Amino acid sequence: MEYDISSKVELTEDDKNIIVKAINSVLEVENITGDGEISITIVDSDEIRELNNEYRGIDKTTDVLSFPQYNSIEEIQKDEYKMIGDIVINIDKVVEQSIEYGTGRVRELGYLTIHSMYHLLGFDHIIEEEKKVMRKKEEEAYSVMEEKWKKYYLYF
Repeated sequence: MEYDISSKVELTEDDKNIIVKAINSVLEVENITGDGEISITIVDSDEIRELNNEYRGIDKTTDVLSFPQYNSIEEIQKDEYKMIGDIVINIDKVVEQSIEYGTGRVRELGYLTIHSMYHLLGFDHIIEEEKKVMRKKEEEAYSVMEEKWKKYYLYF
């Protein structure tokens, strides 16, 4: 899988690494293998608000936006080359929520990347039952990432 990570704000190598590791954890949990692409863009609150308004008609900031190219994991698994979709992450919300939840920037960036990936895979959290399923999957992927990579990142 190839990752196109671009940023309108400053990103550290640790930031980029945690994004890749979060995506890899979701792909592992969901058994998605093979060649493909995922685009990740990191923006500030102003830019994500503009995107949210343009694409969803909602004129307010949000933590992530996801633009899937498939309707389900099954569709993704059928394709030989997978153009999974685009993720936009609001770095201001990463910082804000890491303070609010006491989790730290790395953990919050990893979690929001996992959250965005599950949106790309067709999951949502508007209906309570769907939210439970999505949260369980996010927790599983985060556990995989944490277990696999905590020796490299002491701040998990």
